[in-house]
Amino acid sequence: MRLIFLILFGMLFLQACKPEKTQPAVPAPAVLQVSEVAALPLEARNTLRLVKQGGPFHYSRDGEVFSNYEHVLPKQARNYYHEYTVKTPGAHNRGVLRIIAGRPGEYYYSADHYKTFKWIRE
Repeated sequence: MRLIFLILFGMLFLQACKPEKTQPAVPAPAVLQVSEVAALPLEARNTLRLVKQGGPFHYSRDGEVFSNYEHVLPKQARNYYHEYTVKTPGAHNRGVLRIIAGRPGEYYYSADHYKTFKWIRE
C-alpha cells in the first residue's frame, strides 16, 4: 500500500514539474479570427499596402496610436498599435473599417469599428 502511494505521489510530482508547452507566436486571444490577405476586401488590401509602404494616407488620423481600449487585441505596451482607415464604400466620413498595425508584419482588420478583429495572416 505504501509503495502504491509513493508511486502515485511520484507520478503526480513529475506531472506538476513538467515545463509548460510554449504557444506559437500567433497573437490569438480566443475572440480573434484569422484572415488571409486575399480574403480581405479590396479597400483593406489597398490600405494594408499603403501601411507597409508608409503612405500616402487619405485620412488625417491614419497612423495615430490605437489604445486597444476594447482589450480585444493582445495586450501590449502603450503606443504599440496604430490605426489606419480603410475606405468604406458609400460612407461620407471615415466609416467603420480599420487596419490596426503592431510590429512589422502584425496587422489586424476590423470591419465593425473595433468590436471584432481578424489577424491578417500573410
